[in-house]
Amino acid sequence: MSASRREGSASFGNSDVLVEKYILSPRHIEVQVFGDNFGNVVHLFERDCSLQRRHQKVIEEAPAPGMTDEMRSAMTSAAVKAAQSIGYSGAGTVEFIVDGSDGLHPDRFWFMEMNTRLQVEHPVTEAITGLDLVEWQLRVASGETLPLAQDAITLNGHAFEARIYAEDVPAGFLPSIGTLERLRFPGGVRVDSGVRQGDEISPWYDPMIAKLTSHAATRETALAEMRVALEQMDIAGTITNTAFLAALCAHKGFKAEQVDTGLIERDLKGLIAVPEAPFLAGALAAIVALGLPNDNAHSGFTIWGPLARIVVLDGVEYRVETLVANRFAVRCGDKAVELDILAANGPDWRLRVEGKVQSALVWRSNGLAFVRFGLTRVEFGIHDPMQEAGGAQAGGDVVLAPMPGLVQRVMISAGDVVKQGDPLMVLEAMKMEHALVAPRDGMVEAVLAVQGAQVDAGVLLVRLEQEP
Repeated sequence: MSASRREGSASFGNSDVLVEKYILSPRHIEVQVFGDNFGNVVHLFERDCSLQRRHQKVIEEAPAPGMTDEMRSAMTSAAVKAAQSIGYSGAGTVEFIVDGSDGLHPDRFWFMEMNTRLQVEHPVTEAITGLDLVEWQLRVASGETLPLAQDAITLNGHAFEARIYAEDVPAGFLPSIGTLERLRFPGGVRVDSGVRQGDEISPWYDPMIAKLTSHAATRETALAEMRVALEQMDIAGTITNTAFLAALCAHKGFKAEQVDTGLIERDLKGLIAVPEAPFLAGALAAIVALGLPNDNAHSGFTIWGPLARIVVLDGVEYRVETLVANRFAVRCGDKAVELDILAANGPDWRLRVEGKVQSALVWRSNGLAFVRFGLTRVEFGIHDPMQEAGGAQAGGDVVLAPMPGLVQRVMISAGDVVKQGDPLMVLEAMKMEHALVAPRDGMVEAVLAVQGAQVDAGVLLVRLEQEP
């Protein structure tokens, strides 16, 4: 594999800044700068933000892997020079595209943009410098000089930040709404969050739930601490990206400092692969999918046998038998398990399985059943017979809203002829736009939503004429 490369210097104030378009291993490295109203500008080292999906940062770290003294000097000098040239005051981030295909070299980085604010990922800089950048902002805004000179700012250890989002990664990173029925953060890491247990994740705002920041003496230790923290996250009521983030922390290339902006897209299949779940997870999902346990769950009448109910999860049939109050037998094919539910306080369940007592998080929301115990996290789609009846009748003739959102644009009208894959509408949810396309060739029979309308998940938006 080969690619052409244009090399140039990252100089400022002239027209010879070259923007790299053909790089084998592009990296996104940014420099935190700070200025005051007296002409002083310093840098607070760099952050690597190369782990991205859809050009959105996922995990950031500081300092950048593989950074050399020569490269750091060149990048930070360029960033400080940029801020000084405009008399910049306050916190800012100068972002660069870097060619990392053959290590980091001072003639292979290019200016991309400057963000004139405090970035979401600023906690990793605070971790490695021990400084409070918000305090610095307030001091500068009140007319003070910068608290420290450049030679007094030191780098200590390594830090990572992971962004916890309410999103369905396997479904294409689609935002996920719901009520945070349980929200418990792990210890040992810094947590920045603006939500609490019981809050609703709505379609109106960014779906970020929290940021976790780990800091340790070495990169290896900081990354391991981040992975443990992600595995210990307790969130119930919405789909999150925590399992995906934990998989990233365990990624061999990322652990070996082989980072670039294409890593996630290149290895997405492996990062979202879900290992086969223990049968107990399916059994618990089947129980909660049937609305069990609750005070009215054991009503009913049977002769010569326990009360049994059938539920289908992800196309697989489970048979749930109520043996006595809060004691169930679950069967699926040749697998079976008996368990006692000792307590069920919302999503917090205490179980006894084969004489062993354990805890689990179990809940249902938006047609899904969620189960977590230990490091096992699984979700199951709950089969709805009524939905299947409507779907069987419609086939590929309809387009439904995949999530709650705002109809941003409508590109078709009744009577239009469309080809499979043609854009029909754009739905906006949680600061992201999602294009809805034609499921097949055909003629539009009806458009059932107008621009500006707020629609719920599953609402019929477009219907095509039935094929002869």
